Amino acid sequence: MSTTHAVNHKWNFGAGPAMIPRPVLERAQAEFLDYQGTGLSIMELSHRSAPYEQLNNRAQDQLRTLLSIPANYKILFMQGGGHTQFAAVVYNLLAWRHRQNKAEKGEAGQGDWRAIPVDYVVSGSWSAKAVEEAQRLGANVRVVCDAKKALGGFKGIPAESTWVRSTDPTLDSKPAYLYYCDNETVNGVEFPFVPSLQGKDIPLVCDMSSNILSRKVDVSKFGVIYAGAQKNIGPAGVSVVIVREDLLETSESKNGLVPVPLMLDYKTMAKNNSLYNTPPMFGIYISSLVFDWLLNVEAQRIQDGQQAVANDQTVGVEAAEARNKRKAEKLYTALEESRFFHIVVSDKAARSKMNVTFTISATPKGSDAAVDKEADKAMEKAFLSQAEERGLLQLPGHRSVGGIRASIYNAMTEEGVDVLIAFLKEFEQQY
Repeated sequence: MSTTHAVNHKWNFGAGPAMIPRPVLERAQAEFLDYQGTGLSIMELSHRSAPYEQLNNRAQDQLRTLLSIPANYKILFMQGGGHTQFAAVVYNLLAWRHRQNKAEKGEAGQGDWRAIPVDYVVSGSWSAKAVEEAQRLGANVRVVCDAKKALGGFKGIPAESTWVRSTDPTLDSKPAYLYYCDNETVNGVEFPFVPSLQGKDIPLVCDMSSNILSRKVDVSKFGVIYAGAQKNIGPAGVSVVIVREDLLETSESKNGLVPVPLMLDYKTMAKNNSLYNTPPMFGIYISSLVFDWLLNVEAQRIQDGQQAVANDQTVGVEAAEARNKRKAEKLYTALEESRFFHIVVSDKAARSKMNVTFTISATPKGSDAAVDKEADKAMEKAFLSQAEERGLLQLPGHRSVGGIRASIYNAMTEEGVDVLIAFLKEFEQQY
């Protein structure tokens, strides 16, 4: 690692909008004024034009390859982020279950849609917000697991055997879905397993906004996967939705059911190949470049740096997963070995490989001295200030929880993590 590079380079540890691979930015810069020989920027093209339609289809094909998405799943590019999908999931899946009830029990089986349960696992701030939105829309929300209540804080994932079963036989209607957030960006909690007790006929809905493409996933286990792009895919403004085709059978008659807004309707978006309206074209274009980068052998070797093997052909999610594991392990080890830094998530199996949350205390570990909160605040302030001076940017934790957070998504190199670890040790030596 070059000393000049380490001193002058800016390392973006922001949780989102997050860093984008430099080769992607450079390619976008080169193509900015003339996309594919059209003489126009991608932002000036018609979304009905052949060049854009090709881009739209290519991006879907790339993502299907990266995640091995089965043929019976549709890939949608939608506007808005996770907050928009909080509502979209409620509308679409309640409509689907409402229709299923009619098919199974006839007109009498439909009843009031408000009676249909929707089940949520609350493991951090984002899943808690999803619950709030579902309640706001009038859904019959059941929290089948609340990690904060179970563990005294968002510090891990309670064993699935302790959750309320989605298949509770006392319910008049099957739940429309079971919802969870795979990686809680604010709290640094990541699921080490895929929930499996909800029953095969209850769709599993997952928010993968902050860890999609970071590790392998069996898409066939899910009904809906969605992800805001601005953490591990591309710029803010795009949401990727992966939805099983049979769930697109939304209710076509109201019968007391709130109709799905067209801009949130998965069926409408799938029918129109995500081109029902003008899509966020530039964001989808950058996302496609990121997919291309992940699928490029040489690009992944460069990203691996000193870990690269000359004849290694590993690409895509497999390459990213191995790299992310190395990055996270070395950073967590450095924090565990320090005297002043404390990892927030106590459950080691549930520690996020994307968002490493920690605090700093002026009272050394193992000391009998009383904690001095003012000294802790001063030490944290000094740490963040010195980090920024060294080009280690956007390390403050989320405003709702404070502390420190290092987001080390796919685009963050091992060199960047090594620079942060070196600074942790250097800072500790001051005390």
